[in-house]
Amino acid sequence: MTRTFLSALFFVCIVLLNSCTPPSSQPAIEADADIEKNIETWIDRLSLEEKVGQMTQLTIDLLEDKTHKDRFEFDTIQLDSLFRVYKVGSILNVPLSIAQDTQNWTRIITKIQEISMREIGIPCIYGVDQIHGTTYTLGGTLFPQGINMAASFNRQLVRTSASICAYETRAGNIPWTFAPVLDLGRDPRWPRMWENYGEDVFVNAEMGVEAVLGFQGNDPNRVGPQHIASCLKHYMGYGVPVSGKDRTPSSITPIDMREKHFEPFRKAVQAGALSVMVNSSSNDGVPFHANAMYLTKWLKEDLNWDGLIVTDWNDINNLYTRERVAHDEREAIKIAINAGIDLSMVPYSTSFCRHLISLVQEGEVSMDRIDDAVRRVLRLKYRLGLFERPSWSSSEYPEFASAASAAVALRSAEESQVLLKNKNALLPLKPSMKLLVTGPNANSMRSLNGGWSYSWQGNKADECAAQYNTIYEALIAKLGADRVVFEPGVRYNERGQWWMEHEPEIEKAVRAAKDVDCIIACIGENSYCETPGNLSDLRLSENQRNLIKALSETGKPIVLILNQGRPRIIRDIEPLADAVINAMLPGNYGGDALANLLVGEANFSAKLPFTYPKEPHSLVTYDYKPSEQTDRMDGAYNYDAVVSVQWAFGYGLSYTSFEYDNFRVEPTQFTWEDSLTFSVDVTNVGSRVGKEAVLLFSSDLVARITPDNRRLRAFDKYEIEPGETVTATFQLKGSDLAFVDSNGEWCLESGQFRMQAGNQVLMLDCVETKNGLKK
Repeated sequence: MTRTFLSALFFVCIVLLNSCTPPSSQPAIEADADIEKNIETWIDRLSLEEKVGQMTQLTIDLLEDKTHKDRFEFDTIQLDSLFRVYKVGSILNVPLSIAQDTQNWTRIITKIQEISMREIGIPCIYGVDQIHGTTYTLGGTLFPQGINMAASFNRQLVRTSASICAYETRAGNIPWTFAPVLDLGRDPRWPRMWENYGEDVFVNAEMGVEAVLGFQGNDPNRVGPQHIASCLKHYMGYGVPVSGKDRTPSSITPIDMREKHFEPFRKAVQAGALSVMVNSSSNDGVPFHANAMYLTKWLKEDLNWDGLIVTDWNDINNLYTRERVAHDEREAIKIAINAGIDLSMVPYSTSFCRHLISLVQEGEVSMDRIDDAVRRVLRLKYRLGLFERPSWSSSEYPEFASAASAAVALRSAEESQVLLKNKNALLPLKPSMKLLVTGPNANSMRSLNGGWSYSWQGNKADECAAQYNTIYEALIAKLGADRVVFEPGVRYNERGQWWMEHEPEIEKAVRAAKDVDCIIACIGENSYCETPGNLSDLRLSENQRNLIKALSETGKPIVLILNQGRPRIIRDIEPLADAVINAMLPGNYGGDALANLLVGEANFSAKLPFTYPKEPHSLVTYDYKPSEQTDRMDGAYNYDAVVSVQWAFGYGLSYTSFEYDNFRVEPTQFTWEDSLTFSVDVTNVGSRVGKEAVLLFSSDLVARITPDNRRLRAFDKYEIEPGETVTATFQLKGSDLAFVDSNGEWCLESGQFRMQAGNQVLMLDCVETKNGLKK
């Protein structure tokens, strides 16, 4: 009875949504008349079977001839069946589960396009997860992971790296990447925290827009041969599961869903993003793949967006196998398609086609819904120019893996590693120092890159990225072998699960430390991705903590290098270190970048894009509610809710110092429509050139609902010479300081705002209250 009711409810929701009047808002992407005319010609021509085929995405594994072990070859019978019989519109994933070079990618995709054009007359669209550069293209440029790019607070690096990724991805005939990741990483237990741009709404939104423009270029209707389609994921709220585990339910309030989790997607869609992938989980019991309000109302109708919504892996089936809101696969398909799904990442079976055809024939899914979905699939293919050129030669991309691209990756790695502690100015290292390099992450390309690196789990990185330098190799290249001793003390068990370690040999590292001047301890995590990365204890492994404790007894200064995808708890060993660097996942050039930073050839300029926790059960974000952190109260019960953190959001040191002064705003009173200009003078008072990310925060002092403690409203990064003063200027609209109220509407109330940049504070007065507003 309950399941039948849910199915009926979802169906009624979509019928009601489809009956709404067309949106009056400006289109997120202006329609192209020629493209729309071509699409309508296809809609009139295609049969139901052909339309359903266009809504089907299958994995390349289905096309593999399993008799060939070392090279991907097609199963010609299966290839013929999928395109001639089922008219499949999209293929995804990487052959043989490992990155391919551009020549092999071109060979494979060209063959797919040849048969697709012959049997259907419509090109296939191929998609892969090029998450931090050319994840699945051998020899291409890999950049730091998203969490590092956020730490750089450098928009231009995000756009440029996405543009390079697009060019190099196209070189292999791939026109579509499942990136950027715009989930808010607000729970450090979550195993995908490193894929996104941290915990803050504004940072994710800004970097998401830059990534979209870098991937696609400036005209979403004509994504040229040097660009690719982006796919925002995972819409939405994926990064805050109640359990901290991947693909498990969230419990996000309607206010936070609208104000925080929706915002990065809204801004990126309005910047021209061509596709969106859906969150695999559920919120308050409703799976996102079944949520017509979020998929159709908020995304397609309210934003007047004509892009494509694709499922994540097997997630329509999960509506009945895992979420239990459907009796079987057929009912799950009905729910998802009626909710607004356009393309199903099935990925292993053609049963989706059979069931959807029968659902249409029996009136449970309307032909209008099918035509809308197919229009969106065809529109993406036209915008990518695939009808004109379904495939091309990799020789058309002579700048693939160029020196210029490598320089951008190196700079990104330098600007994204965070200096968290530098006691007695231990860093930069003195030229005469002899070093012990230790820890399980010291000699590993796998740990520098993390997941989505040549393979899903990143476990092929040492094989595929052997030409790059690990931390140990980079320090040898920088200082010479006579000044670098290597003894790991703890090693990962590469034949086991990602967290497994061999029996430690800490005593060997302690002995090696006796003959050196400084210890570079490279600790953290091995690579993982998605659900396999779930953990039950946020503390760093006991073996690694014991290694640091034993080394501290030698009396030699210790530099902790935290090479990890999420902030592991280190409160018991942080006091033992003289310096701490959060390298996170800096990519193939991360070792070289770290060596440059350690010796002072480059300067630290990154800031934490998340709050680094101090205790495993005291997790908080910087924009907490004031009532989440209250001091001891008077009275019998002595309530105390203070949460201490290891390092705050936005924290990061440099080899130079900056002073803030003369913080001002014009005007000092404002309304919703007003423009506000904030300025602050920043002076480099040190002796080295440095880059400073200037962050502008606001605090709404009183509101009808409990306001956030503070919110980041703007940022920019400046390179400042010693003794130089620059004026950082930010333009905000009054509406940028609004919040979502208990009615789910944006509002701005009269009252005071506390604004902060560095150590400078000013007060700002809103003189008008407005309710029921839209962004």
